[in-house]
Order: sequence, then C-alpha cells, then structure tokens
Amino acid sequence: MIICGVELTSSDAVVCLLRLDLGQFTLPECKVRKLTLKKNHKREDLLQFQASFAELMAEYGVEQVVIKERMPKGKFAGGAVSFKLEAAIQLISGMDLKVTLLSPTLIKSTLAANPLPVPFAETGLKIFQETAFVVAYAGHMAE
Repeated sequence: MIICGVELTSSDAVVCLLRLDLGQFTLPECKVRKLTLKKNHKREDLLQFQASFAELMAEYGVEQVVIKERMPKGKFAGGAVSFKLEAAIQLISGMDLKVTLLSPTLIKSTLAANPLPVPFAETGLKIFQETAFVVAYAGHMAE
C-alpha cells in the first residue's frame, strides 16, 4: 500500500510517498515534492489545488493520505490557509482515498515504539520533506 504523508505549512502541502509491500518500505519516485496554493487565492485557486492533489494521488495509486495535525489554538497553531488546504484534501471526491489526521503526540509515540528503519539522510529526500516522510511512516505503523 502507498501512503502519502503530508505536512501543511502556510500555503504549501509538502508530500512524501511511502510504500509498504511484504514488510519492505520503498520510496516511489515522485515528480512533485510540494503543492502550493497561490497567495491572495480565490475559490478557483483552491479548486485547482484540490484537483492537482487528486491527480497526483491517482497517478501514483495512493490509497491513503496521512496529514500531520496542526493545533487550532496556542503557540503552535496552524494558519488559516493550512486549514483550507486540509479541508480541500479531505473533500476530494470521485476516488477511493482515505484521509487521516495524525496528532504530533501519536506520531511521537509511534516512532518510540517503531523507530525509523533508516536514517532520514539516507533516503535521498529533500530536507524539507522530513516531516512528511515521518508522517507517512507513522501512518503505516499506526495501521
């Protein structure tokens, strides 16, 4: 199964695909590392983001999207635009795509119980994709 880990930061959705097959993890090549919503966005821009995200998931046969949950209030609260991006992803229709939110606490406890099998530096991913990678891994382990 392929899971897409997502970290939402301001107006970006940073993505990382992670496949688990017969107990073996692989990182499928992905032409997109992040999707960005235009600044001063309008309804059409949000729909375009949603369509682009859905097209990417369909192209790679992703069955589940796991998003790192952001806090609605407090010091580490997520921005309003990131919540719009989350809603756009959750409301993708026309395909069988499971969308799950993982809290930072659950991610941390999952990593404590199941440490990463390989150091992030050896994955070949860009440094800004680290959180998305960890979220995808935690998504597989939480299943």
